[in-house]
Amino acid sequence: MRNTISSGTLHHLLGIPAETPLSIEGMCRKIRPVIYPAPLLPVRLEQFCLALVSAMKSLEITVLSEEEASGSDGRFLPGTVVFAPGSFTDDMLAINRVSTLYNNIIVGIYDEPPPLTTEALPQERLDAIVGRLARDMVHILIFVTDRSWTICTMNGGVVTFNTPLPAVEDVRCTLVPKLTAQVVPPRPEDLDMKPGALETDTPLFRTVGNDFAQCSRLWRDNHCLLTHTSTAGLAYRSDFYKRIVARYLDQRSGMSYGFFARQLPVAVQPATLCSDETGSEEREIENGSTVRILAAGKTFLVPVPEVSVITTRSGCRKHHLDPQHDLVEIGISGGRAWLKTPAGVSPSGGAKPSFDTLTILAHALGNAITASILLRLRPDALFPVHLGRYGASMTHWHDYPDMEMLPEGYYLHGAENPPVSCSTPQSAAYSLLGKIEALEQALENGAEYRGDVHIEPNHGTNIVGLLTLAETAVILNPEAVAEIR
Repeated sequence: MRNTISSGTLHHLLGIPAETPLSIEGMCRKIRPVIYPAPLLPVRLEQFCLALVSAMKSLEITVLSEEEASGSDGRFLPGTVVFAPGSFTDDMLAINRVSTLYNNIIVGIYDEPPPLTTEALPQERLDAIVGRLARDMVHILIFVTDRSWTICTMNGGVVTFNTPLPAVEDVRCTLVPKLTAQVVPPRPEDLDMKPGALETDTPLFRTVGNDFAQCSRLWRDNHCLLTHTSTAGLAYRSDFYKRIVARYLDQRSGMSYGFFARQLPVAVQPATLCSDETGSEEREIENGSTVRILAAGKTFLVPVPEVSVITTRSGCRKHHLDPQHDLVEIGISGGRAWLKTPAGVSPSGGAKPSFDTLTILAHALGNAITASILLRLRPDALFPVHLGRYGASMTHWHDYPDMEMLPEGYYLHGAENPPVSCSTPQSAAYSLLGKIEALEQALENGAEYRGDVHIEPNHGTNIVGLLTLAETAVILNPEAVAEIR
């Protein structure tokens, strides 16, 4: 992906750390892995780990010894990726040797096939994966057999390689991106919380809420919208580890996957063409509200407005939405995000921000930036006018559409990106950067830009643009439309 937006600008817009690696080469340079084997390791796992270490060394990844990876207190240093092959007793689990819940990625490696069947529905597969993650207190699962190895991640992603040992290219292109950033929920210090501040008794909210309700009905029978894995039904090793999972999930009652969102109307100003393309990093941000963007071979200074989005709360059942209780408002201004909950529904009562909060805000800011550039290049373009009057919709689910389903004027991007886990800084960055790529496709084709389709490898799809949520759902769920009619 071309560097159309600098790391400094991404940090200014979304708070993404400037050192966040977006290329596989940068990811390889950042990873600090250690092998932490169980006392009795099967021969197959010994061979697998030897091949894994060899592959990482070929990629110039330094594999640490257990001593090098540990601090003076015996705990793994923050940022260390812990590969834990074999079966562990409770007292030897790798989770017991990390300093905080959010500083290390733990990868369980097992001498067995994955607990998945070809007949299982996507929700059943996800439940099986999350159940095993909770039981063994790891973040990623790798299952090894004599013919293949399989990676399973927290977002329900499953990737199988038909080789008994890991090849260098598979480690580089698939495993490394999944080890680069940890999937964590937004923490209270990441947002300004505004309990009860979302007004639900307004004409705008009623219109938006009705769109969500229609959308929910149309998705009701689609098995690829993974709706809810309850933490209460998981098998834990002990109450102690159950409490750790609850803390990790910020006391959520479960996990849901995918989101629906409606960006609220936002008036954008036309970007300014910049003649000086050699400005320093400090000059990229002017007056704290303008960013420098490279698009279509030109450099623009783009005013960045405040954006806000009505979206589904974390853990809600998206097949059965109640707009009065299942929607929250998120927004961002000057790099600082906020969350508004409906009156009577506070975060402590269940209105938690989505794991995808940063990604949703990236889409909203990307829409505003795209509209600003369009206003400069094509003053009569539809997208900026529509965004100012009606906003835009966002649909994310863990599957991929048939290409003939894509709405007219929506442009595809992302299929070649590293397959990072969802809800990471990288996924938010790719969402924003990809919109510039989608806009350039429309400009090159001389066509109307109406939105974008962001393909996330090993993960799912985001469809963002001028269609309402219900109109998007009609395109993606034609069987449901026929049934309703």
